[in-house]
Amino acid sequence: MHRGASINQGIAMSKSLELLPLLREYYRQVEEIKRVAEDLVEGLSEEQFNWRQGPEKWSINECLEHLNVTARLYLSVLADAVSGARIQGWFSNGPYKNTWLGPLMVRSMEPPVRIKFKSARRFTPPPDIPMSQVVPQFMAFQDRLLGLIRDANGVDLGRPRVEPPGNRLIKLTLGEGIALMTAHERRHLWQARMIMVDPTFPK
Repeated sequence: MHRGASINQGIAMSKSLELLPLLREYYRQVEEIKRVAEDLVEGLSEEQFNWRQGPEKWSINECLEHLNVTARLYLSVLADAVSGARIQGWFSNGPYKNTWLGPLMVRSMEPPVRIKFKSARRFTPPPDIPMSQVVPQFMAFQDRLLGLIRDANGVDLGRPRVEPPGNRLIKLTLGEGIALMTAHERRHLWQARMIMVDPTFPK
C-alpha cells in the first residue's frame, strides 16, 4: 500500500470514529463502495468499459453513470433534509424512527439482484462517456456523500422526510434515504461486476 493511501485511510477512519454509530456504519459503507469501484475499473480499457452483453443491456460505463445521474439529482435532496433538520432543531443520538416501507425498499435494492426495476428516463445514463470523466465524477459524488454523512451527525435521522429517486408518492426518513442510496450503489456495482464475468467479455 502506498504511504499516501495509508495516510488518507487513517484520516478517513479518524473522521468516521467521530460519528454516531449508524452514521459511522453509513460512512464505512461508502468507503467500501469507493474501494469496490476502484477495484472494478482498475486496468479496464475503454472497449471493456463500454461493452454490453446485448443491445438492451447496460455497460459498466452506464452502470456507473447511472449512479452519477442519481447522485446529481438526489444528493441535494438529502443535503436539504440535513440542513432543514438543523434549522428545525431536530437532533437525536438515536435510536431513530423508520417508516414501514423504508427497510423493505432498502432490502429490495441490495445485491444479488432478485427484483429488477426499470429506470425512469431522467435516470437513464447517456452511453459512451469517457471513462476518464465517469470514474472521477463517481468518486467525487462519493466524497460528497461522505461529507453529507458527517454533516448529519447529531441530526434526528428519523424526522426529516425525503422522496426516493423517481417516486414522489413515497416519503422516507433521512436515515432511510441514505441507506437506500448506498444499497442502490451496491446494486449497480454488483451489476457491473456481473458484466465482467460474462464469458464473452472482451479480454
